[in-house]
Amino acid sequence: MNNLNKEDLRPLLNQAGQWCLSLYLPTHRTGPEMRQDPIRLKNLLRSAESQLLSLGVEEDTARKSLRPVQELLADEQFWQQQSEGLALFLSQELFSYYNLPLEVPELAIVTERFHLKPLLRVLGGTGNYYLLTLSQKQVKLFEGTRYSLQELTLPGFPTNIAEAFGEEEAQPQLQAHSAGRGAVMHGHGDAGTQTKGRLLRFFRQLNTHLREHLADNQAPLVLAGVEYMLPIYREANTYPHLLAEGIHGNPEHLPAAELLQQAWTLVHPQHLRQREQAADLYHQMLGTGRATNRVGETLTAATQGRVATLFVPVGVHRWGNFDAAEQRFEMHTEAQPGDEDLLDLAALQTLAHGGKVYAVKPEQMPDNAPVAAIYRY
Repeated sequence: MNNLNKEDLRPLLNQAGQWCLSLYLPTHRTGPEMRQDPIRLKNLLRSAESQLLSLGVEEDTARKSLRPVQELLADEQFWQQQSEGLALFLSQELFSYYNLPLEVPELAIVTERFHLKPLLRVLGGTGNYYLLTLSQKQVKLFEGTRYSLQELTLPGFPTNIAEAFGEEEAQPQLQAHSAGRGAVMHGHGDAGTQTKGRLLRFFRQLNTHLREHLADNQAPLVLAGVEYMLPIYREANTYPHLLAEGIHGNPEHLPAAELLQQAWTLVHPQHLRQREQAADLYHQMLGTGRATNRVGETLTAATQGRVATLFVPVGVHRWGNFDAAEQRFEMHTEAQPGDEDLLDLAALQTLAHGGKVYAVKPEQMPDNAPVAAIYRY
């Protein structure tokens, strides 16, 4: 089963054509409900076929097009590998499916683009962060969300001192061994000073590579490592969003699930503060020409790359169509053939132009509005 990451979003964002099918399904790991999951998907496929026919696709062509998804219905191994949710995407050029770590509503949507708004909570929206793990043997960088950690591979990024300086210089004149949550360093003469200096040089190299990769990124950076290493790295650090608190302990001995849980515990309060600050700024800008809660104005600004921050409600749809060339849109009370979720489109356009998107519960929307956007200019 495939786990979704931000790189998977790119081909989905870039797909557009006669039709793109998006299927979402809550799934179950065990029990009688697990046996009902293929039946629920079969019902969604019936809805998808009906929508394809309404777009003018011939019946035989529609059924052949849906065959990749149809074949999953009888795949027992596939259904035994489920988590909380499932997302499937099918077009004339693409078929992919992803295991989701949270429940999603049952949806079958056929439009000219994929419907991706339910994925914003999985991918983190603005809830992403970085985790840097430090140990004697290895350094790793992860990009994280509430639900997952994905290891990143950066060109030229040194993963240990030997790789950075060569084997001979990397040989320590002292050693460190763990003692509880911290570490004890021992050696000869001024070896402790030499070891700190060697680590500081190494961490400065890491910091240089990180700054190049993160550039103007404002995502928090969390450190995880044996206790004596963390202050040395902080001395080398120039990334302004390094969190004051870190995760103590050898990360090589910590399960991935525990690293994820501890990192999110540190990051989550900061993201809540950032979301509150964004909502406050929206209220300040509303009425000045720098913010809007109108769907049409938001769509126009998002396609022009003018939306810096966007709030959209999860599970709420505004069906219609939008002509980017003419900057004209229609909105309907119920979905009509060829309609797409205009809130989804606004969120995707904002992300595509480097903006921030907060996918929140409807009751968390500023002013209970259908959409809330802050402009760059």
